[in-house]
Amino acid sequence: MRRPLFIAWAAIRWVPLMFLIAPGMEAPLVALKSEPVKPIKVWVGNASWYGPEFNGRKTANGERFNAESLTAAHPNLPFGSWVRIVNTRNGKFEVVRINDRGPYQEGREIDVSYRVARKIGLINSGVSQVRLELMQLPPKRSRGEGSQN
Repeated sequence: MRRPLFIAWAAIRWVPLMFLIAPGMEAPLVALKSEPVKPIKVWVGNASWYGPEFNGRKTANGERFNAESLTAAHPNLPFGSWVRIVNTRNGKFEVVRINDRGPYQEGREIDVSYRVARKIGLINSGVSQVRLELMQLPPKRSRGEGSQN
């Protein structure tokens, strides 16, 4: 008889304490605002896309091309660079990794994969003016590792 009574008394004692402690343990409702990442360089150019017919072919850095990956070809940015591509007509954007060389047509700055073209609205136009924002360069390679470029 004493044991159930003791358990009930202990439980009743902890209820008010739970109401005092629980609010202090909740996560804040507002997350801290972080600083936006500023691009290293920004410029404007024309973008085109290449798609499924190139699937499986080797890219300039040795990877196999995948039309559904977030990748792009640029004539001279280092492989592994990250670039935000913004369609200036509709404001849609995507961040891509440079893994190939091209485009080889005059007046074009970058070729994006089919997935990127679909996301930013390049499929129907084929070529569109974009804003390119270089977000990150690849880490420096130490001597003796060879060069990808």
